[in-house]
Amino acid sequence: MEPEDSINVLDGPLLVCGTDPLTGFFRDGLCNTCDADQGSHTVCAVMTAEFLAYSKYVGNDLSTARPEFGFAGLTPGDSWCLCAGRFLQAADEGCGPKVHLQATHKRALQVVPLRVLQDHAIASKSG
Repeated sequence: MEPEDSINVLDGPLLVCGTDPLTGFFRDGLCNTCDADQGSHTVCAVMTAEFLAYSKYVGNDLSTARPEFGFAGLTPGDSWCLCAGRFLQAADEGCGPKVHLQATHKRALQVVPLRVLQDHAIASKSG
């Protein structure tokens, strides 16, 4: 599995989303993707308590540690490569997390309109 070109939604180079915890479909800190990434883990989102509670409520518990998978659980403030569909669902429900546009992979645009990502954008993230 090779990642697609590392291009963000602004047509620039894809920046690192998060390394503590290490995120990404490839666990490389980037929201890189490929055809095997069925969930399109392409949106670099900053976790909030509200979003984590929502995600747990709809069946994707991101806050509980799962040591058997090497997953410590996410806390508010953590950056995470979120599934584009889950981000859009949360945004539609009014609890979408903030997004690092420069660290969000261009493929997210196949699911989420750019204006929705821009509505949730935070200040630029440096590499």
